[in-house]
Amino acid sequence: MAALKNFRPLFDRVLVERFLPELKTKSGIMIPQKGQAKVLDATVVATGPGARMDDGKNQQISVTVGDRVLLPEYGGTKITLDEKEYHLFREGDILAKYES
Repeated sequence: MAALKNFRPLFDRVLVERFLPELKTKSGIMIPQKGQAKVLDATVVATGPGARMDDGKNQQISVTVGDRVLLPEYGGTKITLDEKEYHLFREGDILAKYES
């Protein structure tokens, strides 16, 4: 967990942890890896300070740590920290934020 605490995305980048794919159906049947849908939901675990504007200030990021977001099917950069897999996206690539 120490590596994650020391990792801070730059500018308008957002670090997310994807939800795990469903491995079984509700009735208990195992789903083969080829048949598993790609998981597009994730939780925000770290954000950068925001994109730099012309006046030198940072534009505030619209998601915060703990938000559940919808990701595009492709894109992002895969990163491994403390043996866990995370993905780094630009804020503009995130499609939506789930409201609680």
